[in-house]
Amino acid sequence: MYLFNVFPPNLVAKAYAKDAVIFIFGILALAIGISKTGLDRRIGIFLLGTSNSLPKFLFIFCPSLAICASFLSEHALVAFLAPILMMVYFASIKTLGITRDRPLVVMLILALCYAANHGGPGSPAAGGRNAVMVGILSDYGMAPTFGQWVKYGMPFVPVMALVVGLYFYLTFRRKVQVKNFNPGGMVRQESKRLGPMTPQEYFTAFVLILVIVLWCTASKVLGMGGPVLIGLILLTVFRIMTWKDISQVSWDVVALYASACAMGKGLASTGAALWLASSFVGILPEFLKSGEGLCIASSFFVGVLTNFMSDGATVSAVGPITVPMATISGVHPWMVGFATAFASSFANCLIIGTPNNAIAYAIARDPETGEQLVTLSDFLRHGIVITSLAFLVLWGWVFFGYWRWIGF
Repeated sequence: MYLFNVFPPNLVAKAYAKDAVIFIFGILALAIGISKTGLDRRIGIFLLGTSNSLPKFLFIFCPSLAICASFLSEHALVAFLAPILMMVYFASIKTLGITRDRPLVVMLILALCYAANHGGPGSPAAGGRNAVMVGILSDYGMAPTFGQWVKYGMPFVPVMALVVGLYFYLTFRRKVQVKNFNPGGMVRQESKRLGPMTPQEYFTAFVLILVIVLWCTASKVLGMGGPVLIGLILLTVFRIMTWKDISQVSWDVVALYASACAMGKGLASTGAALWLASSFVGILPEFLKSGEGLCIASSFFVGVLTNFMSDGATVSAVGPITVPMATISGVHPWMVGFATAFASSFANCLIIGTPNNAIAYAIARDPETGEQLVTLSDFLRHGIVITSLAFLVLWGWVFFGYWRWIGF
């Protein structure tokens, strides 16, 4: 942009440093504070404590985890919960006197990953991909508030998590050898080891709730970056976090999303996005050129692509094209924008699609023999089915379901 004088320098800087970028930075820093105090462990133990049987794990834990992943770092939740589930697995087979129960470990790890992945559409706080889409929509003067995003995205999350649970229940209920599966009992022992909540954990929990409330009630005034900055200031003033902690933020990630926002602004302002969108719309069949059809086409393209590259990069590359497609076709930009962002959470088939999959894959290994208990083929085989089900839920329950009732 500087080299080819797309914008003058001040406008390049303005396009780079947007509210969505401050939001991304704040979310990453807040996740560090939550992890530092151990609050993420408390949340994970609380979620697993409800599961004293296989059906409760799949139909209570998975939806609860997905909803939490809409507001907290899904990577942190998976990174903490995956080792606990592996501990539960090894303790369960040891109690039964068997050496392995691969259907059980595959079900535990993949259900954890897929429930966390599909928490993405629930709120803008679920990941940088959502913040990028908010930034793209803001370039057209139509950025949704935090509460508006939750209204259109959250109903998808528990329904999809229940579909994930039902799939694994029907697939594995007769294959699992450990019939008396009780992770809740083992997790309660882990809770006793952690001891009572500390004042730092209580205060961090208060700040987290405050930030979420401000997002839902005051984002029109404070934006999405403002509430999280207030939370960081409170954690810093009360010495829960220091600048040394905050400086551990993945600045390359912040720079990536800032660059994506700037490129989106450039594509929108110069008309390049409109040209690309017009070219793409021109090759679509007639029934996919408007309304829900355009949402289906956009979401399918993004949902496939996100399995081969990071979700944030997918939205950064495709979002500036799909949103103008809505303008050309006379569709509300939120419809196509949300469809694009939601489908970027469907990275279920390959471990390169999202850190959640990579973290779980690395942990799902027998520490004594070194055997990989959950393989790449497990991710691919079950991921294709889950992604197909996710498309069906998105198209049927969301596009042709409650979105028509809510309206745009």
